[in-house]
Amino acid sequence: MKKKTEAKRQTILDVAAQAFRELGFEGTSMSEICTRVGGSKATLYNYFPSKEELFSEVMFLSSEAEFAAAHDAIDPTTEDIADSLRHFGEKFLTFLYSPNIRAQRHLAISQSGRTELGRLVYERGVLRSENLMAEFLQTAMNRGKLRQAAPKVATRHLYSLLESELLERFLFQILGEVGADEIKAVTARAIEVFMAAYGPPPAEDSQPEPVRQPPAGATPQ
Repeated sequence: MKKKTEAKRQTILDVAAQAFRELGFEGTSMSEICTRVGGSKATLYNYFPSKEELFSEVMFLSSEAEFAAAHDAIDPTTEDIADSLRHFGEKFLTFLYSPNIRAQRHLAISQSGRTELGRLVYERGVLRSENLMAEFLQTAMNRGKLRQAAPKVATRHLYSLLESELLERFLFQILGEVGADEIKAVTARAIEVFMAAYGPPPAEDSQPEPVRQPPAGATPQ
């Protein structure tokens, strides 16, 4: 029975993905999907309680491999935190500013406040990514590779820095294609600022020695 249930769910997802590609999010209704799948509306809603839930599942399944690849770049055992963060940042921005994900983000933003799509994308995408990064930063802090701070706050600062040169143009839809060279440069500048703020404090033995005062009455050289 479980196999049959999973097969039915996958059929719904496949049919819905095709409908969304052809008609767009707003042009696709649950009735349309139900007609294409066959069966009752009650069965469809039993699997997915809303069009937003169904669309978000289709969306995340289509981008899961790229999402995982970007976050697999986070190496908690690394000795060079800045290099690991640069590696992640380049993969993350490449994912985030790919044509498909850009379109999905614009759609989610446009639907925020009108439907549940914005909340679903935020919870399943943004928060999921932030939680993974916060765990990495906490580990780095515990190992003395970064200064102690609130990992969730540090994560938001990191993500804000990574997008700082791109986000406004993205939101106003005046951002052209973002190439690999630009992503590399943007990431390098972001990580430089992040490490300046969150890098580990200098070791005590690297502190300059105090200036020795000459004995009283000695003639200055």
